[in-house]
Amino acid sequence: MAPLHETMPATDIYGPGTFVDKEFMPAPQDAERIFEYIAKGTPGFTQNKELWNTVKFNGSSLPIIPGPTKAPLVAAALHAMCGVVAHEIVEDRDGTPANTQQVTVNTDHAAIWLGTIFAASVEGKDIPELVRSKELSSLFQQNFEGKFMSNLMGKRATALYKTKTPGVWYQLHGSLDAAPVLKSIGVDPNYPAKTLDEAYEHISRHVEQWTADELEMLNVKNGFCGSICFTPQGWSDTLMGKRLAAHPLVGYSRQSHAIPTPSIPTPKISNDKRPLAGIKVVELVRIIAGPVIGCTLAALGADVIRVNCSRLTDLNVLQLSLNTGKRTIDLDLTKEEDKARLRELIEGADVFVQGFRPNAVARKGFGVNDLLEMAGNRGKGIVYVEENCYGPDGPYHERPGWQQIGDAASGSSYIMGRSLGFKDGTSVLPPLPISDMSTGLVGALGTLLALRDRARQGGSYRVTSSLVKADAIALEPEIGLYSPEVVGKSNQLFQWDHIGPSQFVTEILLVVMDGWKRVFPQYFNQGSDSFMTSFEDGPWGRMEILKPVVQLSDDSVTPRWLTSAVPHCHHPRTIEWL
Repeated sequence: MAPLHETMPATDIYGPGTFVDKEFMPAPQDAERIFEYIAKGTPGFTQNKELWNTVKFNGSSLPIIPGPTKAPLVAAALHAMCGVVAHEIVEDRDGTPANTQQVTVNTDHAAIWLGTIFAASVEGKDIPELVRSKELSSLFQQNFEGKFMSNLMGKRATALYKTKTPGVWYQLHGSLDAAPVLKSIGVDPNYPAKTLDEAYEHISRHVEQWTADELEMLNVKNGFCGSICFTPQGWSDTLMGKRLAAHPLVGYSRQSHAIPTPSIPTPKISNDKRPLAGIKVVELVRIIAGPVIGCTLAALGADVIRVNCSRLTDLNVLQLSLNTGKRTIDLDLTKEEDKARLRELIEGADVFVQGFRPNAVARKGFGVNDLLEMAGNRGKGIVYVEENCYGPDGPYHERPGWQQIGDAASGSSYIMGRSLGFKDGTSVLPPLPISDMSTGLVGALGTLLALRDRARQGGSYRVTSSLVKADAIALEPEIGLYSPEVVGKSNQLFQWDHIGPSQFVTEILLVVMDGWKRVFPQYFNQGSDSFMTSFEDGPWGRMEILKPVVQLSDDSVTPRWLTSAVPHCHHPRTIEWL
């Protein structure tokens, strides 16, 4: 059993609705405790303590990210849960008893995994080096970013700003097209700022003329992203906060209203013993959270075909890591022939992952009920996976949202500001794309549970995963925040550079990567302690990326990718399932 742990209210330290550890617990032991807490609260996850006891955590004692949240330990617990379900799937398929196997997770690896997108290297040059030398763009034959952040104003359209409401900040978000957002608050998107600081100050003067509620209503009216920077208590007091709190972190359910379909045993592939070998996944996603689902499933053995549309904006750098183990094609769902091609792929698929705004793909004929009907007609159930910002229902359900919105709404940005010494409501992004990465991991875990159940009892399943929920779990009193003293010890060890409210997530990620590489060079270099895996012959040449976090005791079963990352829209649209 996990060790006992107590927290106490921390209103004076981190703000309303926060709870801090009474005593420090080293990260591996704390991860074990958090694993048990989340496992108990996840419907459908095994409550067999024998299987829980197959999980082992190791790693550094101190937290290794800036700030007080235990997001890396939550991620470590979720990775371990994936490992437990993977062993259940293998037991059902091959007869290998899950309670005789072991799941191992290094908590440092789980933390660095949250920064996966900057952990890669290409031809010996790591991503931070390529970003700082401005060589990154030269890697990509096709520029998917278009005019995204093409000028200084665009680069600061997504940042945290003080509002007219005393003590309340707002997460402004330029999404993938900053100009309309800036215009809506009276800012010229082509204002000739000479520095990023000047751009931030110019936008600040305009944002401060609006109350937080006025900004919220402005964004609702226009369909833009954005969120008040709530305290954790402030968010939980909202109707949307209450609706989201009613759902478990890992949401999956059998769709009992669907046409009944028989149990589908997990395929047996002679030369691939990974848990999901032979499982087919269609992925219709963008940016980070959705692609993490498919990337995780690919490491577990699934054949993943990612669908992009070459006319839609995406971030170039994400291709280098989040397309690992996948094949990618170009389909435009405004064209009937491309929708027909997608239906052909789904006809043979076990899993469909979509990461667009709720109901956006449903309006194109690919909603959950559309696919349940297809699955019923073919006589084989499907797992429908969707990740979004605010969860499966509630008044904000269809609002757009990115990682930063989850951070602001949940209270994570407010807490980060308090941890950095601000007492006036100044909010700062958490140090990594935590909500994005964790949401993807939750989606992958829900998919594993659904595939396990489909093999045992048949049917089709829906999996939901939410950015705000992925942030909020780490703020629950049962998880606890690190004390300022513990945060201070971590700061002293890593000597983090400046982190502030104007910075974009990638700017903060550079700061964190610098600290990690100073303190943990062994994790990024070749050797027995390395967390990296290599590919020699990918489209970008020799690549190293962070290997999967969860390690299983049988090497033939443990997650790994067989192919390097490829660019978006890389393969012919006529490709077939392996």
